Amino acid sequence: MTARRDQGWLRRGQPALAIGYRNLEPVRPGGQSGPGPGGFNRGLAGYQSRRGRLGGLLRRAVAKRSPLRSLDWILLLTVLVISLIGTVLVYAATEPSLRQAGENPHTYLIKQLLNIAIGLVLMLGVSLLDYRQLRLYAPFVLVLSCLGLLAVLSPLGTIVNGARSWISLPGGFQIEPSEYAKIAVILLAAALLSDLRQGETRPGLRAVLLTLAVAAVPLALIVAEPDLGVTVLMVALIAGMITLSGVRWTWLAGLAGITVLLGFAVVKLHLLKSYQISRFTSFLHPSENPRGTGYSAHQSAISIGSGGMHGQGLFHGQLVAGGFVPEQHTDFIFSVAGEELGFVGCMVIIGLLALVLLRAIRIAAKADDQFGMLVAAGIAIWFAVQSFINIGMTMGIMPVTGLPLPFLSYGGSAMFADMIAIGALQVVHRHRTVFS
Repeated sequence: MTARRDQGWLRRGQPALAIGYRNLEPVRPGGQSGPGPGGFNRGLAGYQSRRGRLGGLLRRAVAKRSPLRSLDWILLLTVLVISLIGTVLVYAATEPSLRQAGENPHTYLIKQLLNIAIGLVLMLGVSLLDYRQLRLYAPFVLVLSCLGLLAVLSPLGTIVNGARSWISLPGGFQIEPSEYAKIAVILLAAALLSDLRQGETRPGLRAVLLTLAVAAVPLALIVAEPDLGVTVLMVALIAGMITLSGVRWTWLAGLAGITVLLGFAVVKLHLLKSYQISRFTSFLHPSENPRGTGYSAHQSAISIGSGGMHGQGLFHGQLVAGGFVPEQHTDFIFSVAGEELGFVGCMVIIGLLALVLLRAIRIAAKADDQFGMLVAAGIAIWFAVQSFINIGMTMGIMPVTGLPLPFLSYGGSAMFADMIAIGALQVVHRHRTVFS
């Protein structure tokens, strides 16, 4: 009986004892607790808490409505594979010349990997945007790109291959604002052409004229650089988006006639420089001046033809090692693939690019509204036209315009712009997934 009373007294006295223990001086200097049961339990509780938070984040990341789960992973993985193939080709195109010059042979490899890493961050950042933000930010993107184009025409601009298209940055990096102007024109044209008034089923004349007026600003600045390749691409881009918006065919015929008249006026008024005209027409007769304006296309065609069916082997291309093809790590990267990977390798690259286009077309076809459809279609037109011109000029069937091959050519600005465009495609795809 006494023992029971003592045990009850101990149970009732535990709070008082705990209070008394708290007032005692710590045994260890600085009040550090020893490895007793209390410290172990607190550590275990903290570990479980952190593990619970991490598990919660992972569960939210893979939840049914999470942004990551609703991404088009086929598109993302295809872009990543193309970019890695391009990195290997860039390394193969630059390593021999850098080694002969006594420089670090991995310079362009490291820079291109850095470009891809930054591009992926930009792509994921854009893909997590809200659908409404994509439309909201379109005017700001246009203003920033136009400011960049104005800076190019100022003393800040750098002339490369006869065009003032670049702004030099510290560390040997350069930025090309015209790449971001493509994104701005796509977003703003999609916003204007999808802003239908009450009772309208297709864009009216006001929307078409406003789209042309807005696109004319960056287009005029690009013409002033002058950058013939981006100019041709922008015209095709605007024409394609207006056509897909559903405007009347009579208006399209009128716009086509105006475009032809403007092109005729440009030629007659001698607004193009002589070297631009030579580049634009040399592909018609490449053998007439193989050491002049037709040199790049002529050497590129020889390089592609020398690869045969399976190529000479990666890092074993003789023309690539000798640097016979100018700009073989940027504009003529496809010639490196032709010589070292052969016909099979080139078809793999073309197939991967075609898969990107098919995914973009699929996203456009399943978009919830006119804006999303035009954004995805505009990006598909961009990649299709640019890829066709680039591959065509390396084979001598298109004029040499200086357009890079998407995701394969070396360059930060082009890679960043391409990845941002993929992010915009993901936004359109996520909006359809969420509301389907």
